[in-house]
Amino acid sequence: MLSKERIRQMTALARYEQEEGKKEMKISRYYKNDYVGLMLLKNFFLTTIGYFLVLGLLAVWKIEWLMEEIDSIDLRLLVVILVAAYAGMLVVYSLLTIFLSLNKYKKASKNVKKYTQRLGILLREYDREERRANARKPARKM
Repeated sequence: MLSKERIRQMTALARYEQEEGKKEMKISRYYKNDYVGLMLLKNFFLTTIGYFLVLGLLAVWKIEWLMEEIDSIDLRLLVVILVAAYAGMLVVYSLLTIFLSLNKYKKASKNVKKYTQRLGILLREYDREERRANARKPARKM
């Protein structure tokens, strides 16, 4: 027998599965360290690509100045500055990624745990109802 409360529970569970639950269930399948490591790897590649894109845009923007000053620029100092800027940017974005991915993992794990508990409660109610219905049925004669 379906009750209004049970229908509400099933609707809430289905809504969660279709919306944020899909992403959160994927996240919660990982171990915490694996998820953070994956996000750091993704961060490394995206930060590197972004850094070189910005560097290229700056070079194109300042191409005239670069052509005029190329002989007087200390290339060793320039390389050291560019590498230090890249390393600093990578460290900042990596720390930010660790913080955000840990929070995201924690939230996803908590929500998936709630979902699993609510699903378990719903299944136990169905089992209980089925046992009652089977107990009411008279035994069949062969």
